[in-house]
Amino acid sequence: MTERQNAHMPPRFKRPPLLAWFGWLVFLTLFIMGIQHGGVSIDRLSTGFVNMIHFISTAFPPDPSRFSSISAAMYETFQIALVGTVFGVIISLPVALLASANTTIHPLVGYATKGFVSVLRTIPDLVWALIFVISIGLGPLAGILTITVDTIGFCARFFSERIEEIEKGPSEALESTGGSKLGVMSGAILPIGFASFVGTSLFSVEKAVRSAVILGLVGAGGIGVELSTSMTLRRFDEALMIIILILVVVIAVEQVSQRIRKRLI
Repeated sequence: MTERQNAHMPPRFKRPPLLAWFGWLVFLTLFIMGIQHGGVSIDRLSTGFVNMIHFISTAFPPDPSRFSSISAAMYETFQIALVGTVFGVIISLPVALLASANTTIHPLVGYATKGFVSVLRTIPDLVWALIFVISIGLGPLAGILTITVDTIGFCARFFSERIEEIEKGPSEALESTGGSKLGVMSGAILPIGFASFVGTSLFSVEKAVRSAVILGLVGAGGIGVELSTSMTLRRFDEALMIIILILVVVIAVEQVSQRIRKRLI
């Protein structure tokens, strides 16, 4: 076979290195151990399916008798998500400017700020909720603070990445005319990244609404308290009504957010 024909032949399968085989072995071992420790079995899955059918048959039709109080709790959940997200986005912007390599006041400050954001993002929101519930007590304030911290970890990271991706041309042009660092940020960096910042903020609102529902399960206020109570008392028809209301609100928020993002693009 000529060299020209060899050039058009697909590459042959190469034997994976020993490290790759070791990695696959570790993965399969952990996967099998996870199935064993999780108690995954046909009997349990079939029993769970039967119980799920029983739950659905018991929950229908949904009970709207407490719709007013449930709606008030859902409204509180939306307020928790909205207020926490607004505070988080406002704080995220200066944090992102300090974390970004092209806007930070010092490289050490940038590294420290990125580490701080990573810590906020790594700790689950339920853990933050438990911390704030223990610190300031039950209620919506614990949920707002949790959403704020979670939003900072989410938005500050993506804001920082977008700031570092911005081309240097406009910033260098302003600097050449004698513009200060603050002037460069307000005149070039923030306007260029504005659409991305808004898009990320809208995603954080969607995320916050879903998170705020779960936070109520640990006492951080909102509809989660109602859902937990209904499930505990086995009022499945009332629980279904709550789930439907949550679904409607989450879909509505996602649709509004999607329309705003499309207009920005």
